[in-house]
Amino acid sequence: MGSVGAERRRPTPAQTPEERDVWRDGGRSVWREGWREGRESGIVQSYSFDSYQLEEEEISKDAPERGVLALSEPDFEEPIPDDRYHGIYFAMLLAGVGFLLPYNSFITDVDYLHQKFKGTSIVFDMSLTYILVALLAVILNNVLVERLSMHTRITVGYILALGPLIFVSVFDVWLEKFTTKQAYVINLVSVGVVAFGCTVQQSSFYGYMGMLPKRYTQGVMTGESTAGVIISLSRIFTKLLIKDDKKNTLIFFLVSISMEMLCFLLHLLVRRSRFVRYYTSHAQGKGPGKCHDPRDNGTGYRVHHDVTAEEGNGGTGASSVEEGVEDIAGGTYVRFDAPKAKMRRSWPGLRDMILHRYVVSRVIWAYMLSIAVTYSITLCLFPGLESEIRNSTLGEWLPILIMATFNMSDFVGKILAALPYDWSGGRLLFFSCLRVVFIPLFVMCVYPANEPTLSHPAWPCLFSLLMGVTNGYFGSVPMIQAAGKVPPEQRELAADAQQCLRSLMFPVGLD
Repeated sequence: MGSVGAERRRPTPAQTPEERDVWRDGGRSVWREGWREGRESGIVQSYSFDSYQLEEEEISKDAPERGVLALSEPDFEEPIPDDRYHGIYFAMLLAGVGFLLPYNSFITDVDYLHQKFKGTSIVFDMSLTYILVALLAVILNNVLVERLSMHTRITVGYILALGPLIFVSVFDVWLEKFTTKQAYVINLVSVGVVAFGCTVQQSSFYGYMGMLPKRYTQGVMTGESTAGVIISLSRIFTKLLIKDDKKNTLIFFLVSISMEMLCFLLHLLVRRSRFVRYYTSHAQGKGPGKCHDPRDNGTGYRVHHDVTAEEGNGGTGASSVEEGVEDIAGGTYVRFDAPKAKMRRSWPGLRDMILHRYVVSRVIWAYMLSIAVTYSITLCLFPGLESEIRNSTLGEWLPILIMATFNMSDFVGKILAALPYDWSGGRLLFFSCLRVVFIPLFVMCVYPANEPTLSHPAWPCLFSLLMGVTNGYFGSVPMIQAAGKVPPEQRELAADAQQCLRSLMFPVGLD
């Protein structure tokens, strides 16, 4: 063997079959002897690591002169898996349900809250608690995004979301173990824990969906609206069918707990699916879609076929590769590839983390502002101001109907976001800012307090309908389209950056 790589002279056409057999046996014994010597001495004997590129270039140059058929063997890529029966999409839609359903459960039973905590701004206080804790959670998630695995963060989020739901439904609604003041504080603390868990879960899911095709991001965001629709319908039916407020509220919370557990179980199943593993490994740069190369027997040896030798032997020389390093006859030779060095992953420093986010934000800043403005305007009105709208005829039913109208129209808006229309960042930002017109319209529905300017209950329902559609659409399109503006490995950071800015704008909406 030479110093550049393992070479082998080819038998000349003039050789007889007996001479060719002798040549092959001799080559096999020489190769085995050299291989054993190298193994015993612990020294790799000039086996090619990178020089095979030069060899292949030489062969390709000489091929036209010698009449050699030069073939390059393609990489063995795993075929793109199919989302059969749209099961993955449905699971992602339920994932969107999972990280907004707990909070919606706390604020949608507005009639029960107003009855239990009379004369208080309980819904507004819950919204304030949720937003402030969500802001801290999304900042923390941006720090942890490169330190904890995505699925670890999602699992912790589900646990923190389920715990308060179970605790409040059992000890506060059912057993009534607390006084009114204690229950008030416990409900706010529970909303805070839910806000932390659901926000970490939500931010992680947006990055998760950024690795999958765009329609799955739209599916998750549609699931957010679906959570509102499910909770609104659940509250309407439990209140209509069961007159006792304690019983219908307890059943209402049990339905929410069951749905949240279903979402969690589906997540555990889907994360192990071939479809999800294919796309996440591709986005994370872990050998995207690569299957095991059958030419590699796991020891760093790669078996190649000599096409010209096979032709000279009448196509009978290509013996089974299963013999591995033992088989060099019949146009097969062995190349020793250097094993890839294992690199230890280190956590990035603060400077690197800021730099990564700055680079991503420069590309998608308009999309980030668009989604932040959309949600800040919505939070000025929902659920706080909408829950305070009263009507002498409908009574406590009016806030429930207004919230149900918003949730259903928001659901429609997020479905419309799947329409194939490419928005520029500037245009999205412009139309998101136009939604500010809803603020004076809703103010006229509650001011002056004794006799509002727009006192008929149809007005707040109409405005809630329009606000829900625009919120669903302009809250989803920036998140969906921004993922396509950055490389796959930066999509989780892009989603976290959008979520972080949106959370920073939440307090602005409360003001």
